[in-house]
Amino acid sequence: MWARIEPLLPVVPRNPRRPGRKRLDSRKVLCGILLVLHTGIRWEFLPQELGFGSRMTCWRRLRDWNEAGVWQRLHDLLLELRAADLLDFSRAAVDSSHIRAMKGGPATGPSPVDRSKTGSKHHLIVETHGIPLATITTGGNRNDNTQLIPLIQAVPPIRGKRGQPPRRPKHLYADRGHDHEDYRDKVRRFQITPHIARRGTGHGSGLGVYRWVVEGAIALLHWSRRLRTRWEIRDDIHHAFVTLGCAVICRRRLRTALCRE
Repeated sequence: MWARIEPLLPVVPRNPRRPGRKRLDSRKVLCGILLVLHTGIRWEFLPQELGFGSRMTCWRRLRDWNEAGVWQRLHDLLLELRAADLLDFSRAAVDSSHIRAMKGGPATGPSPVDRSKTGSKHHLIVETHGIPLATITTGGNRNDNTQLIPLIQAVPPIRGKRGQPPRRPKHLYADRGHDHEDYRDKVRRFQITPHIARRGTGHGSGLGVYRWVVEGAIALLHWSRRLRTRWEIRDDIHHAFVTLGCAVICRRRLRTALCRE
């Protein structure tokens, strides 16, 4: 992971007249950020004896690297799993999940599944095997179908092989929350065949055979405790954690494939 992140980090030159204290090694700070992501501990409880720096050091680096686009570029880079034939872009699936937003902030709203308590939604699109392609964070009261087109547009070009990198899957699977004829027509305009469950029909229609991978991806994403509950008021900081979580899933999938070989 560090070998892929290091070239993406912005270089901060030191002022020769006022050099100040030397910046903490970026690799140690990254370990502190990942510790917060995986364990969900509060920034102020970050153990100082581990050498990861103070809570403000890790928080500022997370913010600065997010503003520099490091996390998104890391995710795009790891999506080159296609080069190892680990990514199948013939079909995709979308879904969302509610989380509590304890402190409110942008991209929050009254959750319809949690007694109108303030919450957010993680909208996710994955490929055939459940590898995250793009995520969007919205308020807990946003309808799923409103984010269907933005999710498709958020998918980056999938590089890794010769030829023009694809950006659109051939088939798209979604649950009843996305059931609307207008959105089916919009999906078709991207030359994508929509497979969306209809309201009022019984379960077991067969779409779950392909759609379950996105539910598994959401479960893997929320395996990181920091993403189970939103503690950040700033939506950019929270989305930075979400994007980093997706990159970690991609990295684990690649490492597992290499170990099998």
